Amino acid sequence: MVTPDPLILTVAPNGAYKTHEHHPAVPLTSAALAETAKACLEAGAAMIHMHVRRPDGRHLLDAEAYREATAAVRQAVGQSLVVQITTEAAQVYQPAEQMAVVRETRPEAVSVGLRELLKPEVPEAELHRFFAWLLEERVMTQVILYDENDIGHWQRLRAQGVIPEGPWFLLFVLGRYTAGQTSSPTDLLPFLQKHDGQYPWAMCAFGPRENACAITAAGLGGHVRVGFENNLFLKDGTTAPDNAALVAQVAEGAAVLGRPLATADDIRSRFGRG
Repeated sequence: MVTPDPLILTVAPNGAYKTHEHHPAVPLTSAALAETAKACLEAGAAMIHMHVRRPDGRHLLDAEAYREATAAVRQAVGQSLVVQITTEAAQVYQPAEQMAVVRETRPEAVSVGLRELLKPEVPEAELHRFFAWLLEERVMTQVILYDENDIGHWQRLRAQGVIPEGPWFLLFVLGRYTAGQTSSPTDLLPFLQKHDGQYPWAMCAFGPRENACAITAAGLGGHVRVGFENNLFLKDGTTAPDNAALVAQVAEGAAVLGRPLATADDIRSRFGRG
């Protein structure tokens, strides 16, 4: 009997924009991130996609803030979660700043929006140096793709050697440009039709059908990212009490599918950190 590929379940608990005005359980400090990390680990998550904020709650890319938040999460859960930082620009930061914060932080894992770096002001030689550095430093890298055009750019850059071959992990963002940013499981289809199958993929989704999208992805062999960054609602349409409740829903669905949940060490082994 073939053992199913363990499901990598990631929580994205805060994002760049959500505040306590959106939900009182959005974690905005290192201490709150640590508390959320512990609860989500217990619910089934193996990775946390972590944003840090300024004292006034605004989005921040800062190595020291990332180190502080990572230390707090490590104190709460040890090595039981992979800690992934983000380079998200959030209409604040430029590509040079985004790449610099990764080099300064040297995180275990990072998510990188391809279209945010694929800019006229970024020579392809610099893009190559950045991705080569990620490989050399063994930073587990998830490449964020928003649509079919992004997949096409990703495939072209790989074919031309601008992005070297490595243990990359893709993230398909469902419904990013739909009305009201509400995702549907069918939003997966264009990505899967264009994807060449060479790299493992995960999805994230907006709005109350996040769980339906997640279970569809899990059933199709993909991986899952859920959390308050993109959605505040349980599958029944009620407001989730916290991020852990969104994680628990996916864990329950994975059990129905007969798909085991990955551990942090499973992820590290798969992406060259074990």
